[in-house]
Amino acid sequence: MTNTIPCYHCGLPAVDGDKYNTHVLGIERQMCCPGCQAVAQAIVENGLEDYYRFRTEPGVKADDNIQQTLDQLAIFDEQSIQQDFVVHQGEISEIQLSLSGISCAACGWLIEKQLSKVSGIKQVSVNVTANRALVSWYSDALSLSQIMASIERIGYHPSPFQQEQHEALFQQSHKAQLKRIGLAGLMTMQVMMLAIGVYFDLFGDLEKETSSFFNWISLVLSTPVVFYSGAGFYHSAYKALKAKTVNMDVPVSIALLATYFSGVWATVFEHGQVYFESVCMFIFLLLVSRFIEHQARHKAAQISANMLQYIPLTANLMVDEEIQPTLAKSLQLDDVILVKAGETIPIDGLVLTGHAQIDESLLTGEFYPVDKNAGDAVYGGTINKSGTLTLKVTSQFKYALVNQIARLQEQAMASKPKIATMADQFSQYFVLAVLFFAIGSFTFWWLQGDPDAFWIAISVLIATCPCALGLATPSALSFAMANLNKQGVLLKRSDVLEQLTQVDHLVLDKTGTLTQGEVSISAMYNISALSDTELLQYAHSVEQYSEHPIARAFSSFPVFTQVEDFQFSLGEGVSAKVNQQYVELFAAHSAASKNANVPEQLKDSSIVMRIDGEFVCGFELSDTLRPDVSDMLARLSRKDITLLSGDSQTNVSQVAKRIGISDWLAEQSPQDKLAFVQRLQANEHSVLMIGDGINDAPVLAQADVAVTLGAGADLAKTSADIILLKNALSKLPYLFQIAIRCKQKIRQNMAWALGYNVLVLPLAVSGLLTPWMAVIGMSLSSIIVVVNSVRLLK
Repeated sequence: MTNTIPCYHCGLPAVDGDKYNTHVLGIERQMCCPGCQAVAQAIVENGLEDYYRFRTEPGVKADDNIQQTLDQLAIFDEQSIQQDFVVHQGEISEIQLSLSGISCAACGWLIEKQLSKVSGIKQVSVNVTANRALVSWYSDALSLSQIMASIERIGYHPSPFQQEQHEALFQQSHKAQLKRIGLAGLMTMQVMMLAIGVYFDLFGDLEKETSSFFNWISLVLSTPVVFYSGAGFYHSAYKALKAKTVNMDVPVSIALLATYFSGVWATVFEHGQVYFESVCMFIFLLLVSRFIEHQARHKAAQISANMLQYIPLTANLMVDEEIQPTLAKSLQLDDVILVKAGETIPIDGLVLTGHAQIDESLLTGEFYPVDKNAGDAVYGGTINKSGTLTLKVTSQFKYALVNQIARLQEQAMASKPKIATMADQFSQYFVLAVLFFAIGSFTFWWLQGDPDAFWIAISVLIATCPCALGLATPSALSFAMANLNKQGVLLKRSDVLEQLTQVDHLVLDKTGTLTQGEVSISAMYNISALSDTELLQYAHSVEQYSEHPIARAFSSFPVFTQVEDFQFSLGEGVSAKVNQQYVELFAAHSAASKNANVPEQLKDSSIVMRIDGEFVCGFELSDTLRPDVSDMLARLSRKDITLLSGDSQTNVSQVAKRIGISDWLAEQSPQDKLAFVQRLQANEHSVLMIGDGINDAPVLAQADVAVTLGAGADLAKTSADIILLKNALSKLPYLFQIAIRCKQKIRQNMAWALGYNVLVLPLAVSGLLTPWMAVIGMSLSSIIVVVNSVRLLK
């Protein structure tokens, strides 16, 4: 009887012999089915054979009817299907996919390489630990089904990510960790009781047979701890070594297995020392420290990611003045819903009727209810404390504010600051140093004839394991970002915290940033034959399509119905055809006005208007300062501050005088603002720019740190690194404070981790530190780092 050769791809028996073959890594490989053959051929044809070289486990068996599966994916191109999980941002679409079949790091590498070869993919990032992929692509060049088919062809099964499934996976992992910790803790107590009795002669002078019996009992109790509770360490170390690198689990695994098997040898041959209690205690304490770190980071992530938990599943849809319960995610634009007192608002909307106080603490961190009346915006997840509101839905469920926050926070957590990257690299070198010192210590004491040479080397491995060093930076960053998110400060990049500590110059926009953006017309200069009412109607007809705060000054006036060909020119103005007449509005001091020779009567205007090329009027505008501007500037007085505005000299000088800023520039175009920031950076200044308008987008993109307000234009939010959801400038000093505290915590963690290792290394090398002492010291150092970082949540 011949032995069946296992399938080279999935490892199952290839019962059909060499019927399905593929040439992989220079050798003809046998596959078990046409599905595995197709997957292997796809991997080879795309130049991704290194997957088979680096994988640590066989792949998942491929679908025998793979073509049928690929054909079924076309359903995901239906817009009605995509609306729940695909986010569209202009020509770019983005989706989070859950991936089944991932078994090791090589799987993530393979998926990323496969998708990077697909034309139309903008970016792909695979999180192997979470079995998820974040994919963005150009929707006009590529369909979602093509992306999913590319993943299916190499043997993985993608599906749209759903938060409920992700949380279920976390809970499953959580329970598995608790089982391992529980087993390790229970067995450690039993083994420790036996060991303490022997060490301190609690049982009197034990005979050799009795001592050997105790060792056998300890061996039996320790074995499940070593091979079940500690399995994760060995698996992680094996993957690192397969990838030709080292991680902190390499010395941990060596220490655990060496101590265990030396104890087995001593027990069987009744000669030498046993440290089963140290092995069990090491695994238990290490699992506890990692569990604490895992739980703490999960808690930090949930502050943002689990915002969706607070949105109700159903909504009260108004149809012909009757209430019909419906799913919140099925609501469409312009649907009308009813929200009663005490209920949670299910989706973003605009108040049509009613008055209520809304608790927006979920989004802003402020626990004082906000008054909402007709015309005000409300957001899903916030709570109606009083009154009944009728709302018009203004966004689809996937574009709701809490969804946007969760997506941005997910992207921010994926980014790494320089200090985190440096710490990761340093940890690898440190692990190599630990291994070197352990081997060196063993060699030295063995040559000296010391019978404890082996245990000294084990103590070095355990005591100097850089677990605390690996936790120092990521734990601090996670908790700092979670704290800011609770305060209504949303970071789009985690590395921006590091850059904030280097900022020495603040550049501020005026209109809509320092001022409330509630612009009003304080004076009007009419030099035409048309009435003021007609001119205001022409102005609003054009401005109704603009997002700039100035446009709101005209919102109370009527409009003409015949408006077409609206045009926006960055930093210049707006124009459109109104009743077949070409109407333009632009700043009185802009390049457009200078080229057009603004009449002397309109020189004091903030903006001027032309109809069919003829100047007809000018408007002088005024705005109200935000109430927290003075407090913000006072708390940041140690930094250089410049006010840059496109407004007139008169208005800017008045505002600068009121808030105490001596360095200001008026009549600045977007190009002028950009050039100013570039000059500061050329003089080695680190610049933070605060702006909210479309015209601020270029300078926000240029600044080292860009901040915008939650009420700002979408383009400004795209360019910004930080969004103040509550439009509260008072949060800016707090942002700097948290950035400084985060940097301090990282330094404290690094100092503690390095200091502990420098202190304990001589003790371990000299033989003064026994393995059980090393176990306690290493575990406590990791716990101290996590606890120190958790303080950033306060």
